[in-house]
Amino acid sequence: MPPSHLLNSATKVCRSRRTVSAPNFQFEVGSIWKWRGYSIRYQCSGDDGPALILIHGFGANSDHWRKNIPVLAQSHRVYAIDLIGYGYSDKPNPELVGEGFYTFETWASQLNDFCVDVVQDDAFFICNSIGGVVGLQAAIMKPQICNGIVLLNISLRMLHIKKQPWYGKPFIRSFQNLLRNTALGKYFFRAVATPESVKNILCQCYHDTSQVTDELVQIILNPGLQPGAADIFLEFICYSGGPLPEELLPRVKCPVLIAWGDKDPWEPIELGRNYGSFESVEEFVVLPNVGHCPQDEAPHLVNPLVESFVSGHATRNAHK
Repeated sequence: MPPSHLLNSATKVCRSRRTVSAPNFQFEVGSIWKWRGYSIRYQCSGDDGPALILIHGFGANSDHWRKNIPVLAQSHRVYAIDLIGYGYSDKPNPELVGEGFYTFETWASQLNDFCVDVVQDDAFFICNSIGGVVGLQAAIMKPQICNGIVLLNISLRMLHIKKQPWYGKPFIRSFQNLLRNTALGKYFFRAVATPESVKNILCQCYHDTSQVTDELVQIILNPGLQPGAADIFLEFICYSGGPLPEELLPRVKCPVLIAWGDKDPWEPIELGRNYGSFESVEEFVVLPNVGHCPQDEAPHLVNPLVESFVSGHATRNAHK
């Protein structure tokens, strides 16, 4: 979920295995990888074929790929990871780890280390929303690890300091400080972290709202009710620095495919099309009548696209 949308909403409000229970649902947390002393949750499936790592967006987790993992695992080794601070991974307090901890550089390092420690192979990165910025940053930091990237409605990062209008910068900065440093932030989070609010937000970003099921609501909501989740949520809403996709794409050495749901109200395709002009981008695919999370809303479109892209580069990467 793009923090710019949530900030607008705020102005209107002033290796172990276990399961997590929710009303009528049982979600398997999966496996735990220890990274820098923190517990990182991931899921894996498939025994053969190229390795794929699925990277979720803001406020989501690896369960958001539940419709993709079993299909892609038929011919790939599939991993889905919870970025630190999200899902069922640890959520260290931002005040204790420092202001520079929850950044794209940190998440990119986590992703690259995961490839080395767990996957033990190079991989293709399949990314949604801010996960796309993580994937691009990781590919730049260690290009030998990434074979290719699929970007699904990558975040435009409209709250970035470089994209804020000059007349809005003081207001946005002040409001971010208010959210981070006063009780207003926790109040806003409590208002958002309810089944009704999560469902409403998802119905805004999914064009086919029939895909916004009770199961999906619980998948997004449950990790957000864990201790520390509110602090990370507010920390990222206030993160206006770091890289932009248009700054990273020219530096990527691996092939990139961009797919965009044309009904995304948060990351408009009219702006996203500009990314198709970069030399690293092989193809820009329009996903008709799909919103911000194509992998979940339209897996019948996304899964074949991923399979085709990976297949087209598997032979070349086998000789790297």
